[in-house]
Amino acid sequence: MAKLAKPKLSNFIMDQPKIERLLRIMQLLTDRTRINTIESISRTLDISPRTVYRYLDTFENAGFRLEKKENSVSLARESKYFRMISDLAYFNQEEAYIIKKALEVYDSNNQAVLGVKKKLNNIYDFRETAPLLVKPGRDRVISSLLFAIAEERQVILKDYHSIHTSKISDRHVEPISFGVNMSTIYCYEIESGMCKYYGIPRIGEVIVEESEWKHRENHIAVKADIFRFSGSHPKHIKLKMSMVAATLLAEEFPLSEQYVKVLENNEFMLECDVYDFQGAARFVLGLCNEIEVLGNDEFIGFLDEKRKRSKF
Repeated sequence: MAKLAKPKLSNFIMDQPKIERLLRIMQLLTDRTRINTIESISRTLDISPRTVYRYLDTFENAGFRLEKKENSVSLARESKYFRMISDLAYFNQEEAYIIKKALEVYDSNNQAVLGVKKKLNNIYDFRETAPLLVKPGRDRVISSLLFAIAEERQVILKDYHSIHTSKISDRHVEPISFGVNMSTIYCYEIESGMCKYYGIPRIGEVIVEESEWKHRENHIAVKADIFRFSGSHPKHIKLKMSMVAATLLAEEFPLSEQYVKVLENNEFMLECDVYDFQGAARFVLGLCNEIEVLGNDEFIGFLDEKRKRSKF
C-alpha cells in the first residue's frame, strides 16, 4: 500500500496566516460588545473586503449561520456549532458570578474592569456552559457529546453505571446540554420519555448515531439551584445557620450569598428554592450541629429518612 505523503512544513507556514485570520474573524463575529461590518473587519485585519466575503462564505459552507442586520454581520447563536464554541470558551453562571464579585474590589471607574463586567453580563445569557475541565480519559466522551449536541444527533450511553439502581446498562438519549464543569450531561431519555442528568464519569462510551433528534418538543428546560441540582419543580427550604455554616456555605456554593440574611448573635438565615433535596441534605447533615432546619416538613422528613439509613 502506498504511503500517504506528509504535508510539507512550508505549506503549513504559508497557510498559517490564513488560519490565524480565519480565527480572528471568528473572534470578531462572536464578540457581542461590538458592531462588525465588512469594512471594519477589513480595516482591523488589513485585508480587502473581497477577502472578508470569501472568509464569510467559508464559515457558511462549514455549517455556521451568519446574522446580518443592515450593514453588520455576526455569528448567529443558533448556528449548530456555536454551542460547541461557547462550551469551550465561556464561563458558567457560577464562575461568572465569582469573577464578578472579585472585580468589585477594584476601582469601579476603571475602564478595563467595566469592560470585563460588560462581557460577563453577556455571558450570563448563556445556559449550561462550562470550560473544558475534564478528567483524563473523559475527553472522548466529552468530544462525542459536544459533536452530538451540535449535530442534534441521538446517542447511546454505553455501560452507564446508575447510582440509583446499582445497575449497568445502555441508555438511548438525545443529549441537550452540559451541567457544571461538564461533570454531567442533560438528556432526553427516549425509553422513559423524560429529561434526566447523567454523570459523565459513569458513562463507559458514547456511540453517536446517524439518527437526528426526534423529540425536540420534549426537551424541557431546567434550572439549577444553589447546590447545583437541577429540575423544574422548586421546593422551599429555610435554614438557620451558625457563622461556621454560613461561611462554609458561601465558600462551597457562591450563588447562595444572595439568599443569606444576617441575624443577631452571629447567626444567619438561608431561605431559597431548591429543585432536589439531595444537595441541601448533604450540606445540612454534614454540619448538623451548626444548622437548624425551619418550616418545610417534607425536607425534615427527607433528612430523617437519610439518618435512618445511615451506616454509622
